[in-house]
Amino acid sequence: MQVTKTSLADVLLLTPKVYGDERGHFFESFNQQSFNKLISGVNFVQDNQSRSAKGVLRGLHYQIQQAQGKLVRVLQGEIFDVAVDLRRSSAQFGQWTSATLSANNQQQMWIPPGFAHGFLVLSDTADVLYKTTDYYAPRFERAIRWDDSALGIVWPNVERVILSEKDQQSVAFANAEYYD
Repeated sequence: MQVTKTSLADVLLLTPKVYGDERGHFFESFNQQSFNKLISGVNFVQDNQSRSAKGVLRGLHYQIQQAQGKLVRVLQGEIFDVAVDLRRSSAQFGQWTSATLSANNQQQMWIPPGFAHGFLVLSDTADVLYKTTDYYAPRFERAIRWDDSALGIVWPNVERVILSEKDQQSVAFANAEYYD
């Protein structure tokens, strides 16, 4: 597994070793023991999978309690994946980083607890799988506006951004709840 640091110190891009030949390819997408050599003390408790159409933007989501670390990868298609540091104690509070994840590049993004997460689908459809370090807790779920100018996230251009009703009700970064 190749590890690439992003512009945010704790968010990492992971690229597996892919073995391919004329039959196709094989790679180990996750191994708890290997992962814990990179990032200690992380245990995943839930896998989530979504399928979304081009232009769907999910996020920027987080849980203010039962904060979730996420290991995000794309099974089919391509997404623009974003993490925003919501830890007030961090020197990078309010900053964001991104990566294009796809079925072709097989990269994964590790987003630790304390960050908001969102993604925009760039391909006709995308199947996204992410492992979480804590269970989904709807009462603690929060969302920040994807287009908040205070964050200044530079999203790729798509013909139309499609949001859920819940994401349309997201709050501005200035009004969000943060982690200590």
